[in-house]
Amino acid sequence: MSVILKAENISKQYRLGTVGTGTISHDLNRWWHKVRGKEDPFLKVGESNDRSTKGTSDYVWALQDISFEVKRGEVLGIIGKNGAGKSTLLKILSRVTSPTTGEIKTKGRIASLLEVGTGFHPEMTGRENVYLNGAILGMTKKEIKLKEEEIIAFSGCERYIDTPVKRYSSGMRVRLAFAVAAFLEPDILVIDEVLAVGDAEFQKKAIGKMQDISKGEGRTVLFVSHNMDSIMRLCTRAILLKNGTIIESGQVSHVIDTYLSTEFGATSNKTWEKNNGNDIVKILSIKAHNQNFEKTDNFKITEKVGITIKYKVMESGHKIHSALNFFNSSGVNIFDSHESNTVLYHEKKHPGIYEATVWVYENIFSEGVLVVGVALVTHDPFQVHFHERDVIAFNIVEDLENSPTRGDYVGSLPGIIRPNLKWESHKITNND
Repeated sequence: MSVILKAENISKQYRLGTVGTGTISHDLNRWWHKVRGKEDPFLKVGESNDRSTKGTSDYVWALQDISFEVKRGEVLGIIGKNGAGKSTLLKILSRVTSPTTGEIKTKGRIASLLEVGTGFHPEMTGRENVYLNGAILGMTKKEIKLKEEEIIAFSGCERYIDTPVKRYSSGMRVRLAFAVAAFLEPDILVIDEVLAVGDAEFQKKAIGKMQDISKGEGRTVLFVSHNMDSIMRLCTRAILLKNGTIIESGQVSHVIDTYLSTEFGATSNKTWEKNNGNDIVKILSIKAHNQNFEKTDNFKITEKVGITIKYKVMESGHKIHSALNFFNSSGVNIFDSHESNTVLYHEKKHPGIYEATVWVYENIFSEGVLVVGVALVTHDPFQVHFHERDVIAFNIVEDLENSPTRGDYVGSLPGIIRPNLKWESHKITNND
């Protein structure tokens, strides 16, 4: 596949609290160096874009030396925590703003969906905005006319299409804006987190359309999202941004693993040395593992997931047990599980080191990232001695050869869980 977009040493510098460089003297200084063919002196100053710390410089690098290539037909996921530089990068790629240094090379037309209702005029109707947005994207009136009905139908806004956009909800504006961007056939479709505004039904439609765009039509998609499940389902490759720089690039599951370990501090195992309990009990370690008790970051849907917790009881006379909280990548609590059916559950534990293992049956989790929290509690009476969220994380991946829940279905199944339930069917009558 040919390269359709190439970013070479892209950097973007801002001066905090001001527009431009902030003073006429700074602007004149920069201009004077430029006309003399010398380097901009302000490119030598500035700090990395870490919003959680108080810096000493008025200049900040929102992006620094970003370089990557995207091939035709690829879906590139761009992930990172808030303030990492994702939206700034997309604005540069979309020509909304220019880089301070570096160069963007593209082949073909770019359509961007960066904010709710980008490019929409509030006083114009939805139909009029379809034509306006299409013209902005470089389409002729004839080309837009051919796609008009498809756009309106996909957006689900037929009833309000001749109503001014200012009366639309944010979700309706996103629906219409995405439909315009997707159906007017850009060579590169750039999408920020705006799809999160839409409802679940529209998000499913949008992701399906993006898959059609990339796989069926051979066009390129750049997709920013905090939803790791969407990134896993949609993207063929990913890059991870942190403080304005790329710290990981490549296979989607590997990049997500790095994201979880650097941002959540979560991998598939963790040990504690301090701040791990109280005078009654302390947690020592937790590990996700396969049936051979080998630590792993990736589990197939068709295999059991084992999680082992090790803790140390310090004081006698307490009915202590373990508990786990399971979350998806969006932070939705899927379910909790308490150690309530073991032999030791009803006994008052004596001082010593204990180990508890729970097995989550195969064909329970859906594809995507699972994040696990852990707790040590006393029952009768109830008391929490230790609780920490986002402790370990691991990936659930499809088993294309052996998954009994897939059948003839092609593509990822929706839903937070996907249990292999027992079905029964029989014939109740004959046609004759």
